[in-house]
Amino acid sequence: MRRAAFTLIELLVVIAIIAVLMGLLLAAVQRVRGAAARIKCANNLKQIGLALHHYHDALGHLPPGCTYQDGKHPQPHMSWLNRLLPYLEQEAMWRDSVVAFQADPFFQTPPHYANTGRKLTTFLCPSDQRSEEVYGVSPLQFAFTDYLGVAGTNRLRLDGVLYVDSKVRLVDIGDGTSSTLMVGERPPSADLKLGWWYAGWGQGKDGSVEYLMGVRERNDHPRYPECGPGPFYFKSPGYEDICGIFHYWSFHSGGAHFLFADGSVHFLRYSADNVLPALATRSGGEVATEW
Repeated sequence: MRRAAFTLIELLVVIAIIAVLMGLLLAAVQRVRGAAARIKCANNLKQIGLALHHYHDALGHLPPGCTYQDGKHPQPHMSWLNRLLPYLEQEAMWRDSVVAFQADPFFQTPPHYANTGRKLTTFLCPSDQRSEEVYGVSPLQFAFTDYLGVAGTNRLRLDGVLYVDSKVRLVDIGDGTSSTLMVGERPPSADLKLGWWYAGWGQGKDGSVEYLMGVRERNDHPRYPECGPGPFYFKSPGYEDICGIFHYWSFHSGGAHFLFADGSVHFLRYSADNVLPALATRSGGEVATEW
């Protein structure tokens, strides 16, 4: 008796079907992972929003976006994220940070080494694998954040809620907390030299494009002349585009998450760029009903 066997054509058809099924399965797995990362990213911002409101309840105002006071502040260049540590169940890190600034106000010195390179998952979007890295060589290393405070229109206008030496109260937000941005997504720079959560000079010793930024930011940084002066707009850059540091964006498809001053988190698509200036100011009198 002759045994039945596959012909070459039948074998190729089976292989093709398996390849198609594997491709569909892989795409489905990637979509599920992307959706899970997006949910986790939104939850991180919600935790940050709760911490900001707890800070406000405790001290009567939101944290300064960056403390400087012309170099006279005892904690110069400390970020608003650093000040949230006690409200994110990181009291020990906060105490270490305070002691370090008392020992030496310059954040790139040995007293600060224990904290500068520590990664906090609440400050990192899981869609951004690059932010899992640290910049520098041990012992001086810096960990990153994917979430920047909204300084307003740009670093010079100071019309948002988190900017250099700010102490904005919720009652100061005349445009309404549900219509005012507080924090938005932007991954660290492609060269990993900007985006530190602990402390940083930013562009002009004000933390800008380090851990806070305007929605129409200007480029005053001597390191990036090829990017031009700006203003810059909400859009998706290439992942290796160094000029992406000057505007909000994310590794999610189609847009980025933003935390509003009322504590709510919304995913804004890049097509909403035209309403971002109205949403970014705390008391500009603009009307932005849809985004």
